[in-house]
Amino acid sequence: MGSAFLALLIRDTRLAFSHGSGAHLGLVFFLVFIVVLPIGVGPDLNLLSRLGPAFLWIGALLSVLLGLDRLFQIDSEDGTLDLMTMADLPLELTVLAKTIAHWLTSVLPLVLVSPLLGLMLNMSPEGIGMTALTLFVGSPALTLIGAVGAAVTTALPRGGMLLAILVLPLTLPVLIFGISTTNAVIVEGLPFRTPFLLLGAISLASLALAPFAAAAALRSGQG
Repeated sequence: MGSAFLALLIRDTRLAFSHGSGAHLGLVFFLVFIVVLPIGVGPDLNLLSRLGPAFLWIGALLSVLLGLDRLFQIDSEDGTLDLMTMADLPLELTVLAKTIAHWLTSVLPLVLVSPLLGLMLNMSPEGIGMTALTLFVGSPALTLIGAVGAAVTTALPRGGMLLAILVLPLTLPVLIFGISTTNAVIVEGLPFRTPFLLLGAISLASLALAPFAAAAALRSGQG
């Protein structure tokens, strides 16, 4: 079972980097989003630095949503998802492997490039470091929650349009606690430990629950 899980993880990782996979679109959107924002905010560098964590988190969230519709859709269209459902590997572990591969190839690059973009937003070194840390801790929750939405909309025509409507409200707590944790480092007197622990708790809860919810949605869609 472990070898099947690892093989699926490697397969999806390789497919993500194959020509025409579109895995890079989220990163390109993230870069463009952050580059354009300072033009709209204006020359006030202090305002830009205060809003920087929120900009990075919102850009990361939108970038994650941009690629989620491919998580199960391609396998569903070519029949691979049906074979995965009948395989010895439980569907919940299949969902987890595909979600991990998606996070590694489409979401982790956003986390790695966020410090550079933080410099463009005139953020302090402390703010840049904490934003990158909160994105690393909170982005798995965004991906796992998004995987549930992707599973629900896989069997629907134009499901990608519905995906954002389903997922965005569920990801708001992640966004709120991620930004609050970073602001606690930038602004003195704000609590740090509580929002950071809650952010980690959401990611752990998503890891425990989302694969089962997504697998149930996939089974329902196939039925």
